Amino acid sequence: MVVNPGLTLPGRVIRENMAAKISVKKYTGVYYTESSIKRWRERPDRCYWVNFKDAHGKLRWERCGWASEGWTPEAAQRRRYELLEEDRAGSYKPKQERKADLLTFGELMENHYLPWSRENKKRFAGDFHLYRNWLKPRLSGRTLKSIAPLDLERLKKDMRDAGKAEATVRHALGLVRQAFNKAVAWRLWQGENPCRGVAFPSPNNARQRFLSPEEASKLLEALRQRSPQVYHIAAMSLYGGLRLGEVLGITWSNVDLQNGIITILDAKNNTSRAIFITEPIRRVLEELPSGPPDELLFKARTGVPVQWLSATFSRVVQALGLNKGIIDRRERLSFHTLRHTYASWAVMAGVPLFVVGKALGHKTLVMTQRYAHLAPDSHRVVFEAVAKNHDGGKRTDTTASMGTTERE
Repeated sequence: MVVNPGLTLPGRVIRENMAAKISVKKYTGVYYTESSIKRWRERPDRCYWVNFKDAHGKLRWERCGWASEGWTPEAAQRRRYELLEEDRAGSYKPKQERKADLLTFGELMENHYLPWSRENKKRFAGDFHLYRNWLKPRLSGRTLKSIAPLDLERLKKDMRDAGKAEATVRHALGLVRQAFNKAVAWRLWQGENPCRGVAFPSPNNARQRFLSPEEASKLLEALRQRSPQVYHIAAMSLYGGLRLGEVLGITWSNVDLQNGIITILDAKNNTSRAIFITEPIRRVLEELPSGPPDELLFKARTGVPVQWLSATFSRVVQALGLNKGIIDRRERLSFHTLRHTYASWAVMAGVPLFVVGKALGHKTLVMTQRYAHLAPDSHRVVFEAVAKNHDGGKRTDTTASMGTTERE
C-alpha cells in the first residue's frame, strides 16, 4: 500500500523517487530497500534508511547502509535518534550539505572546473597552468569550507616573492573566484567565496616602449630565420594590432581575401571587429597553407590549437639584446609590444585617437589615451603658449601691462 511519505506506519511501503522503501515493524521511522543483485545470508541484501521531520516540518531521508556492512534496524534507529538530536540542537545538515563540506579544492578543480574550462574556454591552457603550478600545491587538499581570505593573501605573497607579474597574480585569484562561483552555481557547495575578502592587484601595465621601424625589421627577420610560424604570428600582431589570443583564434572562415578583411571574433571585450588586409598581412596569408573554413590559421605540429607562444620569441629578443639593461617590466619587450607598436606608429602618423582605438578594439577612449603624447605636436601648443608670455624669465609688455592694471 502506498501512503503519504510523511507517515511512518509499521509494515507499510513508502515510494520515494520510484524506489520502494518498506518500514520496519517496531522501529518508527526506519525503512529498508532490498537489492535485486546483492545477496546476504541467502536472501536479498537490505539497505536501511531513516526519516524524520526537521524543525521546519520538512521530511528528511537519510541512508544508513547495507546489512552486509553491519547495519541493523537497531543501529538505524540509533542513527535516527542522533539526527533528531542534531536537529534539536540546530546542527543538523542534510547529507548533501555534509558531503559538500568535505569537497576539496582539488576535487572541484580536477573533477569539475578544469573539464568545464576545457570544453567552454578557447584559452583554457592558462587555467591548467595556474592550477598546476600555484593553486594545486597550496589548496588542492583543503576543503572549500576551510579556505579563508588569509590563505589567498599568502598565495599573493608567494607569487610576488617569486617575481610573478601583478597581472598573473590577479589571474590566479580570479581563477579561484570563478571556481568557487561555479561550485555554488552547480550546487556542489554553499558558502561565502573567500575571494570577497581579498584585494585583487590592479596592475599598471601601461607600456610606453614601442619598436622603431629598424628594430621591428630586425626582430621579424630573426624570427623568420628561427621559426616561420612565430614570424607569421608576430607579423600579424604588428601589422594588425592584434593580441596573441586574437591571432591564434583566426580561422579561414574569418578571412575575406576578396574584400580584404579579417573578422576578429570574440575579442577580449566580447565584441567582434574587422581588420584590413594590408600588404604585409597579405604576404603572411599567402605563405600559409590554406585549409577548410573552420580550420585555424595557426596550429601546433600535432594539429591541435596553439595555446602558448613558442619560447623562440623570447630567445630571439634576448639574442638581439632588445631588453638588455631594462629592469622595469613595463619597458621590457614582450609579444604585446608588437600591438603597442602598431598603435604608436598609427598615432605618430597622425591617425586620430578615436580611429586608433576602434582599430584596436578598445571599448572606451580612455584605453587609447596612453598614446596621446605620441600625436604630432601633442601638448606642444600648451608649452608654446606659456613660453610666448616669457622671454628669458622677463615679463612681456603685455604681462607687465596686466600687472600694472591690477595694481592700479
